Amino acid sequence: MPDHNSTLQLGRETGLCFIRRDFFPAVFFRGELGAGKTTMIRGIVSALPGGEEAEVSSPSFNLVNIYPTRPETVHVDLYRLQGADPDEDVVEMLTGQDRLVLVEWSEYLQSCHLPEDRVEISIELDNDSRKAQIAFYGEASIRMITAHCFPKKR
Repeated sequence: MPDHNSTLQLGRETGLCFIRRDFFPAVFFRGELGAGKTTMIRGIVSALPGGEEAEVSSPSFNLVNIYPTRPETVHVDLYRLQGADPDEDVVEMLTGQDRLVLVEWSEYLQSCHLPEDRVEISIELDNDSRKAQIAFYGEASIRMITAHCFPKKR
């Protein structure tokens, strides 16, 4: 991802993938400050129905923003926790699949709070560009990505 626009586009494509399957696993982002986590989230949200109504910004101070998309999008930022456990309300949000949950700074979350079906995206800065690694966990997430996002060409 060479720039801001490429990061937005990768986010849009990821959001469209979720819509095609009508499956919304929690997505956990890792990366240093300025790596592009919020930018990619902005792209994902923009691809969802109702995304044009959302003003996506990092919820650093209030921990959670909720956007009026379909499905509803919950944007969580764990930066301020830095190792402390999130409260029960936040943990409960991480497991619901009736809405899309996007979590920044997931490295501050203990692994016991990660749902089985999830997507993990690591973004790192590399000179003038960004590198993203996307991993899928859980049977439903893996099935979604192979069948609906990157189907085999016939």
